[in-house]
Amino acid sequence: MADLSHLVGGDLFVGPGGRLSLVAGSEATQQRVLRRLLTSRGSYIWQPAYGAGLPGLVGQVASQQQVSAIIKTQMTLEPSVLSSPEPVVRVTVGTLGDISAVISYSEAETGLTETVSLSTGV
Repeated sequence: MADLSHLVGGDLFVGPGGRLSLVAGSEATQQRVLRRLLTSRGSYIWQPAYGAGLPGLVGQVASQQQVSAIIKTQMTLEPSVLSSPEPVVRVTVGTLGDISAVISYSEAETGLTETVSLSTGV
């Protein structure tokens, strides 16, 4: 099933003819993963437990292991990501508390390994 195409922090995409763009498959999964990881817990009123809140960790004392555990836990909650094999998460926490992550996971629809990167800068 197709979703409206939307990257976190941006507007909906408008396609040819002025219609809202749709996204499906692995691209939709990437958008869902980024939305889940970058949404603050409690900010989505229909699902208060939704979101990892990674931007809220910027400037906090957080280890690579803590951030990696948060990401892995959230990835298991995303229906479009397979739980086996387990997602592989590589996290870097900068000296100012900025967080970068590269996440490899298997997409549920295709079974193919996909990679998504994110960075929460200071």
